Parts: sequence; structure tokens; C-alpha cells
Amino acid sequence: MGRSVWISALTTGGFCAAFAYGIQLIAIEFSELAVLAVSGLSGFLGSLVASILWSRR
Repeated sequence: MGRSVWISALTTGGFCAAFAYGIQLIAIEFSELAVLAVSGLSGFLGSLVASILWSRR
């Protein structure tokens, strides 16, 4: 695998971890549907951020 694949994956993972931590601080209790929605949003945004950060380099 190429180096850029690893960097992109680590960036996505780091964003998702930070996003989940932020949601944990805000939300006390989510329903199952809300957890699925937040998880999907986290993955989508993490991938988008990684693409934006590393596509120019």
C-alpha cells in the first residue's frame, strides 16, 4: 500500500476519534438511530477532511 493511503486513513481515524469525543461531551444519551447517524456523519466528514487535506499534497 502506498504511503498516502496510510496517511489518509490515519487522518480519517484521528478526525473520527476527535468527533466522537466532542459528541460525547455534548450528548448525554442518544437513541440507537442517533448513534448510527452520528457514526455515519463522523466517517463521512473524516473522509472528506482527509481528502481535502491530502489531495493538494
